[in-house]
Amino acid sequence: MSFPRLGILAATIGAALVLAGCAASADPAAESDAGASTEPVVIKIAAVTAPMTDVVEAAGDAIEDGYEIELVEVSDYVTANTIVNDGDVYANFSQHVPYMEQFNAGNDGTLVAVQPVYNFVIAFYSKTLDDIADLPDGATVAVPNDASNLGRALKLLDAEGVITLAPEVDPYAATVDDIAENPKNIEFLEVPIASLNAAYEEADLVFQWPSHIAALGLNPDDDGLITELDDRFSLYVAVREEDADSAATEALKVAFSSNEVREVIESNGTIDVAF
Repeated sequence: MSFPRLGILAATIGAALVLAGCAASADPAAESDAGASTEPVVIKIAAVTAPMTDVVEAAGDAIEDGYEIELVEVSDYVTANTIVNDGDVYANFSQHVPYMEQFNAGNDGTLVAVQPVYNFVIAFYSKTLDDIADLPDGATVAVPNDASNLGRALKLLDAEGVITLAPEVDPYAATVDDIAENPKNIEFLEVPIASLNAAYEEADLVFQWPSHIAALGLNPDDDGLITELDDRFSLYVAVREEDADSAATEALKVAFSSNEVREVIESNGTIDVAF
């Protein structure tokens, strides 16, 4: 399949020359002001993995005349935010609002969510168990190490009766220190989302996004022991606050809510349209 309006750039952490190249057209308004009236304005968008990258490609097909989307693939979610916040790329499609707000608070960030795109089923998986009721005493449970996804994981375990969170705690903001009851003496292993697949090989239970667990041939509908679909965690396109009302951002909002994007989402059984 070809994407006539889409350029693809693979970026890796620490690839300084690549990121320096990103900066050249990170600001579509600056490119337009430079007088490139006959050439499309390039909008660089960072994403980590499929289906996020697939959605960016579909938006590249749908973007209105005068603009071109260039996909910047990065290997982790912090980088996806950092390069937008620093102005090296214009936008990203990689996160839900709670994660973005956590990044802003810890990094003097000014990112804003401008367009919901899709929601996804989250789940816990196990290499050895077929039922969460069989989780053994002293089990190792791998969970994300970022606050927004950790709270979601612990909330799921609390709802299933595996643990009990302190009643005064907002479950979305819970940490392991907020566990009031742990009858199975679970040992929690906190690792980045991108490392949870590796933990699947050793831990008794692993929380993971469908976009990552797919690499192991698993999906939440068929393999999840505990599942949840919560629109609080819909994935959004994010830009810097100063760019939120720009013409380029308006073009992105239309492209990311297009029929082309809808088709990509509806063809994937683990995500739902959020627009």
